[in-house]
Amino acid sequence: MIRTRFAPSPTGMLHVGGARTALFSWAYARRHKGVFVLRIEDTDQERSTLENEQTILESLKWLDLDWDEGPFYQMKRLDRYREVAETWLKEGKAYHCYCSKEELDAMREAQIARGEKPRYDRRWRDSKDTPPAGRTPVIRFKNPLSGDVTWNDAVKGTVTVSNDELDDLVLIRTDGLPTYNFAVVIDDVDMSITHVIRGDDHVNNTPRQINLYAALGAPTPTFGHVPMLLGHDGQKLSKRHGAVSVTQFRDEGYLPEAVVNYISRLGWSHGDEEIFSREKLIEWFDLEHVSRSPARWDSEKLKWINAEYLKRLTDADIAGRLQSAKPEVYKFIASVMDPVAMTAAGRAKFQLLTDHEAFLMAMAEPSHADDAAKEHLNEAGRAVLKEVKARLEALPEWTAPAISAALKQTVADLKVKMPQVMMPFRAALTGLTQTPAIDAIAAALRKDVAIGRIGRAIGT
Repeated sequence: MIRTRFAPSPTGMLHVGGARTALFSWAYARRHKGVFVLRIEDTDQERSTLENEQTILESLKWLDLDWDEGPFYQMKRLDRYREVAETWLKEGKAYHCYCSKEELDAMREAQIARGEKPRYDRRWRDSKDTPPAGRTPVIRFKNPLSGDVTWNDAVKGTVTVSNDELDDLVLIRTDGLPTYNFAVVIDDVDMSITHVIRGDDHVNNTPRQINLYAALGAPTPTFGHVPMLLGHDGQKLSKRHGAVSVTQFRDEGYLPEAVVNYISRLGWSHGDEEIFSREKLIEWFDLEHVSRSPARWDSEKLKWINAEYLKRLTDADIAGRLQSAKPEVYKFIASVMDPVAMTAAGRAKFQLLTDHEAFLMAMAEPSHADDAAKEHLNEAGRAVLKEVKARLEALPEWTAPAISAALKQTVADLKVKMPQVMMPFRAALTGLTQTPAIDAIAAALRKDVAIGRIGRAIGT
C-alpha cells in the first residue's frame, strides 16, 4: 500500500510551491490507489498560527486535494518524540549536550576563521565532564562517524553524501520540543509513509533523516525531490513573480481545476498535453517524468489555461459558481438582473470570474460620476437618451433584438451616427464606456431597472 503525505507548517499560508508538493503527493497516492495523509507540523510555536492552519486547510479543500487520514498535529505527539529520544539515550544512540549558545557561536567563528566548515565539534558526545550547574541540555543524535549515506532518489537519481559532512543533529531542544528532522522521521515511520515527495530544498535533510531511520531499525521510504520553482527572470520564485497564496488565486476568481492543471505542469509533463482533467492527472502522474530542472512560473500561461477552462463552462455554471463563492454579491445582482443572461453578455470580454464579478457589480450599481461616462451624458447625450427612453418604454417585449432594433431606429430618426446613440446609452446603463454587447446587457437587466437608469442619467 503506497502512502504519501503532505506536512505543511502553519507558519504561513499555502503558496505555489507547497501546493505543488501537496498535488504531486496526492496524485501519486490516487494513481496507485494508496493513502494520502495530512500532517500539520506545528512545533514552531512562535510563528505557527491557527489562522494560517485554517487557510492551509481551506486551500487544500478549494483545490479538492482530499486527504484520507489526518490532519495529525505534531504538538499532540510530543510524548512520542520524547519516548524515542529517551530510548536512544539509554541505547547510546544519543547524548546530552550542554553547550551554551555563546559557546556554539564561538565554536563556529573559530572554525570559519580557520577556513573550516562550521559545525558542532561533538565535544559532549563521549564527555565524562560534570555538566554545568543549572543548564538545560539538548539531546543530540550520534551520527555515524564514517561511511556514506546513499539513496536512489525517484527524481534526482542516485545521491551519495559522506557522513563526514554531517554533524550530530539536535533531536530535542532545551524547550523540550523536537527538531524538524527528528519529528518528521518519527512521524513518517509511525504513519507508515512509503513515499516522501517534497521540494529539493530538503535534499540536505535527507541523509540526516536516513541515519535516523537506521537508528530506529525502520525501512527508509522512497524519496522524490522535485525541482524548485523560478520566476520568469530565472530567480527564485517570490511574490513579485506571482508566488501568492492559493487563497489569493481563489479570491481573484481563478477556477480551482485550472490552477490544479497549471501547477501539475510545473516540473512534470505527460507528452505535450497542456489541458487535462483531474482524472487524467491521476491516470498519468508518475515520478519518472518529473523534471530534474527548475520549473518557471508563468502568470500569463495560468491565465490562458484558466480561460480555456472558462470556455467550457455554461453561462449557468459561471453564474452558479459566482453564487457559491460570493452569495451576497450574487443576491445583490439578482435583485436587478438575470445573472445567467448577464454572464452570457460578459463572456466574450471577461475571462476571470472576478472580472465577471467586477463587471456585474458595475451593472448592479453603475456610477454616472465617472469622467469618461459624464462625457457622453452631456446635453446632446441627454437629448438622445430622451428619445431612446421613449422607444424602449414602448417595447412590447424586452429582448436583445428588440432593444437593438429600437436603438437603430433612433439613429435613423435622429440622423446621427451610431456612437452618438450607443455611447450615451452605454454610459447611462453601466457607468462604463467599454462593455460587451450593450443590447445583451440591457436585456439582462429588468426593463424597469434599465428605464430607471436612463431616467436618472437625464435627470427625469
